[in-house]
Amino acid sequence: MLDQYLTVQKETFVEIKIERSEFIGYIKEVNNEEEAKAFIQKICSQHKQATHNCPAYRLGWDKEELTYSSDDGEPSGTAGKPILGTILKNKLTNVAIIITRYFGGKKLGVRGLIDAYGSCAQEAINQAGIQTKILQARSEIIADYTQINSILYWLNKYGAEITKQSYAENVQLEFLVRKKKQQELITILQNFGTLK
Repeated sequence: MLDQYLTVQKETFVEIKIERSEFIGYIKEVNNEEEAKAFIQKICSQHKQATHNCPAYRLGWDKEELTYSSDDGEPSGTAGKPILGTILKNKLTNVAIIITRYFGGKKLGVRGLIDAYGSCAQEAINQAGIQTKILQARSEIIADYTQINSILYWLNKYGAEITKQSYAENVQLEFLVRKKKQQELITILQNFGTLK
């Protein structure tokens, strides 16, 4: 089971000039398609005068994977595909890149465009940096006060993070734990309380 993935560390942008054309690459970590579309829309509205605004994004993985790219008026396959290809080559997900181009008067040709969009996307990734994110799963346990020490011991042992706690008639703890360890931890905790 996949429980970690690579994405970018920070939102950033890069500017490169190729044969008088200006390419500005924007990159951002996104958690869903709405975030990706909102980011692309924001950049497009900032660069309404641009010749092209070419986006690509990749979300999720395996059966849940969703990819999108657009050439936005560039010759077919010369902008969106190389941007998406750069995301895939770096094994990134939950990331959106949009490259804005201001035409400088000199045509780059198909090969030149593919290289320009690909290298601008790579430069944006380099600037943003890459990080590993761990997938976590949320659980909740309700238990007797007498069991609290045992529960805390196991939560600590599994590196779980308590996100919410309430102490009333009994103890109620909400916690996050690494996805691939969740089932194992729940099996242990069932001895000490009721899990939700």
